[in-house]
Amino acid sequence: MKKIAIFPGSFDPFTKGHEDIVIRGLKLFDEIIIGLGHNSKKKRYFDLDTMMQYIEETFKDYPHISVIAYDELTANLAENHGARYLLRGLRNTTDFEYENSIAQFNKQLVGDLESVFLITSPAYAYISSTIIREVHRYGEDVSAFLPYKL
Repeated sequence: MKKIAIFPGSFDPFTKGHEDIVIRGLKLFDEIIIGLGHNSKKKRYFDLDTMMQYIEETFKDYPHISVIAYDELTANLAENHGARYLLRGLRNTTDFEYENSIAQFNKQLVGDLESVFLITSPAYAYISSTIIREVHRYGEDVSAFLPYKL
């Protein structure tokens, strides 16, 4: 059976840390679907369609990686795409606390859905989409943190 994983997030923006998790995830999964989700608690800074194009361009040479936008529960998205795994990156213990709760809830929603956590590579552990947005908002160059050109 094909091992399909969803890599969900708002990806506002998609960083080199995210890219690292996806590429490393290919060692574990046959296919990875990057899902740009709608977060009702957040207003996007970078346009969703533009971000999808940036991510698609980043992975244009990886036929086993696709990009979709979604506005539903992540567990349902996985079920609807035949994915039995959610791929998540962890930078620190704060990320773990948050992701652990979500993973357990997703498991209750879809019993055979497994969350797989990869520890962010040290070179990218300090990169945060929130900080990148703030730096960009004040006109600074953030290209060193992104796998594409804004």
